[in-house]
Amino acid sequence: MNKKIILGVTAVLTAGMIYSCNNSKPKEESAGNTSQEAAADNHDHTGHDHAGHDHSQAAPTQSSEPASILPNFTFYQLRSGIRVTNENVAKDKNTIFILFDPGCSHCQHEATELEKNMDRLKDVNIYYISMNDPALVLGFFDTFAPKLSKASNVEVLIDKDQTFIQNIHVPSQFPANYVYGADGKLKSHWEGEKNINEAISQFHK
Repeated sequence: MNKKIILGVTAVLTAGMIYSCNNSKPKEESAGNTSQEAAADNHDHTGHDHAGHDHSQAAPTQSSEPASILPNFTFYQLRSGIRVTNENVAKDKNTIFILFDPGCSHCQHEATELEKNMDRLKDVNIYYISMNDPALVLGFFDTFAPKLSKASNVEVLIDKDQTFIQNIHVPSQFPANYVYGADGKLKSHWEGEKNINEAISQFHK
């Protein structure tokens, strides 16, 4: 892929991410559930910093539906840099993947609310995933959910190679939540902010 095509792809994908963060009506798509839900709050995202995204690789194929079976992936732990793959996913409980942008206020609000409800999350695993610079991700959790990021069943991962958007799904809004069962099958997913009680209910679906 030549340089001009790469730059074009970068501009289109980045523009899509910025637009989605400004959209106050999140799209909800759940396996077996196509109901629409309005955002809990109308947040202002005009101050988002999307410069941390690296979209210089080949563009993923846009898909309206996420992978129905969890595919192979490789992410890296935020603090240690240790590789995490699909082989590390628990085989006895649901695993939630949350793709987020540190500058997104919907993402900030969800993390804060999840931290308040940590006792209700003990029987699921949560992977927070970001394509942003690790320093921005670290600042996000230090500011909005320091206890959540250190919980034994929560891992904060950096997606250095854009594996998520290439292999699992390209969301139109942040935060994007995906619930995969112990069998690796998609149970539910939604994009944008959801009432925290409804979100936790879906986590245990």
